[in-house]
Amino acid sequence: MTKLLETTGMVCPFPLMEAKNAIETMEIGEELIINFDCTQATESIPRWAATAGHEITEFEQLSEANWQIIVKKGK
Repeated sequence: MTKLLETTGMVCPFPLMEAKNAIETMEIGEELIINFDCTQATESIPRWAATAGHEITEFEQLSEANWQIIVKKGK
C-alpha cells in the first residue's frame, strides 16, 4: 500500500514532522510519497529515513522548488 503526504507550502521542519507521523501508521514495506517545496527537507528527510532504517526508493525534483521523495518503511 502507498500513502501520499502532501506538504507543499509547509515550512521546515513540518514536512519532516508530518513524514515521521505518517510513517508510524504504516506497515513495514509500505511506501510513503512525500511532496514538498522546503529546500531543507531535501537533506533532512533522507537523513531521517537512513537513521530510522527506512529506504529512499525515489527522489525527484519536480520543478525549480518542488520535490518528491518516496520512503519505503523499514523497521
